[in-house]
Amino acid sequence: MTAAQSAEGSSQGVQPADIPVVILCGGMGTRLREASEQLPKGLVDVGGRPILWHIMKLYSAHGFRKFVLCLGYKGDMIKSYFLDSRVRSSDLTLHTNGAKPLEFHTDTSDEDWEITFVETGLTTATGARIARAAKYLDAPRFALTYGDGIGSVDVSAALEQHVASGRTGTLTGVHPSGRYGEMQVEGDAVKEFNEKPTTQTDYVNGGFFFFERPFVEGYLDADRTEEMLEHAPLGRLARDGQLGVYKHEGYWLGMDTFRDWKELNGLWDAGRAEWKIWRD
Repeated sequence: MTAAQSAEGSSQGVQPADIPVVILCGGMGTRLREASEQLPKGLVDVGGRPILWHIMKLYSAHGFRKFVLCLGYKGDMIKSYFLDSRVRSSDLTLHTNGAKPLEFHTDTSDEDWEITFVETGLTTATGARIARAAKYLDAPRFALTYGDGIGSVDVSAALEQHVASGRTGTLTGVHPSGRYGEMQVEGDAVKEFNEKPTTQTDYVNGGFFFFERPFVEGYLDADRTEEMLEHAPLGRLARDGQLGVYKHEGYWLGMDTFRDWKELNGLWDAGRAEWKIWRD
């Protein structure tokens, strides 16, 4: 049974193909200067493809196909990457005077994706970015993740746990080194959420969330442009007993520095990229 079939069969009739995946990809990647070359962070290359593409391929391998990209810094470049991808990968003829200027002879794309690009502001914080994209969420439930974090996360299992829990939100807890937001976990519930702790003893926020739609109306505000998702919204959701955690014990990395970028590319080049669960 494939990951997508598993998700469809075990999550109480939930179809991953109908669940929009919101990806926060408005960042600048200021600590990735040697790798980014003025690119938006989501387009930084890992193994010949943007890290954003890797994240979308991971979800796609589990049956998800609807993506909502929250754009910010150089969002036009992210739009261009996907809009031009068919042109880059296909044989074609350009008719400069014809009604149909492009004639495609081959089409090597194997993705059946629906991508919505949302301009959420240059410096808008993560909480408001999600709220500004909410009008494009056409389902009672949505997935959410960061455009710079990748790992061997079983998003089918995370979805199954989220649905079974009945909670408003579920995030993926991971075990990297100490510079990420830390959570106090009891069972499968988040009791406390602290961003950027001074010590590191437990799970940290690895993204790969699932939320019920009421989370947007109840915890987010598009006009609070400086409010981070990871501060008041998740903190309040945890205190309300409505934030669960899917515990991921495998590989995960947030690509924050040039060192992180080198690690991801090294794993890909060595054929040891654990997040690559799709077939070429």
